[in-house]
Amino acid sequence: MTHGRDPSDWFTLLPAPNSWPRPPAALPAARLVEPSTGARVCVAGLVLVRQRPGTAKGVIFLTLEDETGVANVVVWAKVYERFRRAVIAGRLLRVTGRLQREAGVVHVVAEHIEDISAMLDRLLDPAFRHDGTRAGDQP
Repeated sequence: MTHGRDPSDWFTLLPAPNSWPRPPAALPAARLVEPSTGARVCVAGLVLVRQRPGTAKGVIFLTLEDETGVANVVVWAKVYERFRRAVIAGRLLRVTGRLQREAGVVHVVAEHIEDISAMLDRLLDPAFRHDGTRAGDQP
């Protein structure tokens, strides 16, 4: 269900001026219910969890958190090899991939992973003005 949106719109969301340093073209986690299964989306967030279960045949599971919630990311072994450094060391990641729904759980199957941890430094910049929104204020 796309709610009348052009699928290419999932890559054109822009952050509000002086707001939380939302990465350009990242869909907030709370809106992952909107694109249809198979849609190509981009999510970004702080890395909460990295899991590499021994039974998962080299698959890595990431949990990213933004100001609206969490996004589950599946990283297949070949994608992991291409973006190993970002997956291992990134504190803030932007992930582009295909949306998958299975047993009521929404995942993004990673195709491209970008380490955007440097954006966290913006929070320390004296010129940065917080908009007053707190994570607990989000829907």
